[in-house]
Amino acid sequence: MNKKEVAKNYRFLIIMIASMILGSITGWLWPNATVLAPFGKVFINMMFCIVVPLVFASIAGAVANMKSMKKAGKILYTTVGTFVVTGLVAAAIMFVIMKIVPPVTEAWTVIETEEMGDYASISEMIVNFFTTSDFSGLLSRRAMLPLIVFSLLFGFAVNLNGGSETPVGQWLADLTNVMLKFVKIVTYYAPIAFFAIFAELVATYGPQITAAYGRALLVYYPLCFIYIFTAFPLFAAFGGGKGAVKTMFQHITRPAVVSLGTCSSVATIPTNLDEAYQTGISKDVADMVIPLGATMHMDGSCFSCVLKIAFVFGVLGAPLSFAQMPVILLVAVLSSVGMSGVPGGGYIGEYIICSIFFPTQMEIAFPILVAIGNLVDPPATMINAAGDYVVCYIVSRFVDGKDWLQKQLAKLS
Repeated sequence: MNKKEVAKNYRFLIIMIASMILGSITGWLWPNATVLAPFGKVFINMMFCIVVPLVFASIAGAVANMKSMKKAGKILYTTVGTFVVTGLVAAAIMFVIMKIVPPVTEAWTVIETEEMGDYASISEMIVNFFTTSDFSGLLSRRAMLPLIVFSLLFGFAVNLNGGSETPVGQWLADLTNVMLKFVKIVTYYAPIAFFAIFAELVATYGPQITAAYGRALLVYYPLCFIYIFTAFPLFAAFGGGKGAVKTMFQHITRPAVVSLGTCSSVATIPTNLDEAYQTGISKDVADMVIPLGATMHMDGSCFSCVLKIAFVFGVLGAPLSFAQMPVILLVAVLSSVGMSGVPGGGYIGEYIICSIFFPTQMEIAFPILVAIGNLVDPPATMINAAGDYVVCYIVSRFVDGKDWLQKQLAKLS
C-alpha cells in the first residue's frame, strides 16, 4: 500500500469517527433523535443484502479453488479450534471478574416481568444452527451458520469436480471480487449512516442506564478495550511473530470502528477481508476465517454471556460459585456461537441461558438478559469482529508457517 492509499484510508476513517461523535452529541442533546434511525437502517440493510452472496462466494470460492484439500481441512479445524480456545479464555476472564466485582450487590425485591412466548428446545436450536428446511432458508442473514455449512460443502464439491479449472470455480472467484466492489460503492454512504446510528443509540439507551445496569457497564466497557490492548497483541505476536503487533494495530482500527457503528460482525466482513488482504494474509485463510468468525468467533459475546448469568444470579439472590464455572464457560461458548453475527442475535443466546440456568424464572430472567444484551452489544461486537482479523494471524502461523508475516513485510519494504 502506498502513502496516497494510506492517507485516503485514514481520511475516510476520520470522517466516520467524526460522524459517530457528532451523532452521539446529537442524540444526547436531542431526545427525538430516534427519528434518524431509518438513515442508519438503510446502510445496515444494504450491508446485509451484500453479505449473503459475499459469504457464499468467498467461502465456497476459497475451498473450491484451493490446490490442496488437505490445506482446506487444516485451515478449517485450526480456525474452529482457535475460536473455541479464545472464547473459553474470554469467558474465564469475565467469570473471575464477576466473582470480584458482582454486577448486582443486592437481590431485587420487586421486578417487572414480560410475557414470553414458546421457545425452542436445545435439540431444535442445534438443528436450526446448522441447517434450514429448504434452500430458500439459506438466503437470509438469520441463517448464517447454515449458509456457511452449505458454502463449505459446495466449495468441497466444486473442488472435487475440478476446482479452479472449472467455470463454477472461476465464477465464484469473480463473484467475490464483484461483491467487494459493491461494498466499496455502499461505503460512500457510511458517514451519514454512522451519524444516524449513534444519534439513535444515545437517544434511546442513554436515560435507561440505572444503578445496577450502570455497574455492569462500568465493568464491561473498560474490559473490552483492555482485552483489545492486551489479549489481541498476545494473539498477534503468537501468530505473526516479529512486527505482528505493530501491523495488527495498523489494520484493526477500521474493522473495530465499522463493527462498533453497525453492531454486526456480519456487516464487518467486507472491511475485515480488505484489511486481511492488505496485511498479506493469504486469500485461502482470510476467505475462510473471517466469514466463519462472523458467526463463530464471539469473545465479546462470551464476556456478555457470563455477565448476564452473573447479573440474574444477583437479581435472584443466588450465589455464583466456582463449581458452576465449567458449565457457565461451556454455555458461554455455545450460546455465543448461536447469537450469530446480527444485531441482537435473534435472542437465541438469551433463550439458551434461560433454559439452562433459569427455566423456572424465565419471565423474570429473559427481559433482564435482553436489556443487558442491548446495552453491551456495540463493544461486544467490536471484540467479536475485530478479533476475526486477529485470529487470521494464528491460523496463518499453522497453515503458512511461522514466518508468513515477515515474508509479506519483506515484499512491501
